[in-house]
Amino acid sequence: MSDWNTVTILRKKPPKPSTMKSEQAINKARREGATIETQVKWGAATNKHQVTTKNTAKLDRETEELKHETVPIDLGRLIQQGRLKKGLNQKQLATKIFEKPQVIQDYEAGRGIPNQVIISKIERVLELKLRGKDRGKPILPPSSKK
Repeated sequence: MSDWNTVTILRKKPPKPSTMKSEQAINKARREGATIETQVKWGAATNKHQVTTKNTAKLDRETEELKHETVPIDLGRLIQQGRLKKGLNQKQLATKIFEKPQVIQDYEAGRGIPNQVIISKIERVLELKLRGKDRGKPILPPSSKK
């Protein structure tokens, strides 16, 4: 009644998802002519989450054009005058404060974004107060105590 030479498979286990995604499985499916669907996931395996904040909603509601705060023109003139008194050009001043000459150009023209660290470096090199109520007055060197 039964033929001993034939094999009957009652149940075949489906392949695991990890083996379906392997490069070998994809190449085998290509050889057999099966359809392959691939997807590129954006930001996969990263720990980045898109979180909307209050600022995002506030910016969305904003109708006017937003701009960065820039250095006041009078500060730029003070820097230029102090630099000329010291006999420095923009490149030399930039080198002394370890910045690019473009930064000094932007500050003097009133286009730069104010950075207190850069302003304090310029103050030290020019020995001139650029912030506070004593703007434009020379900084007195600290008295040496022994």
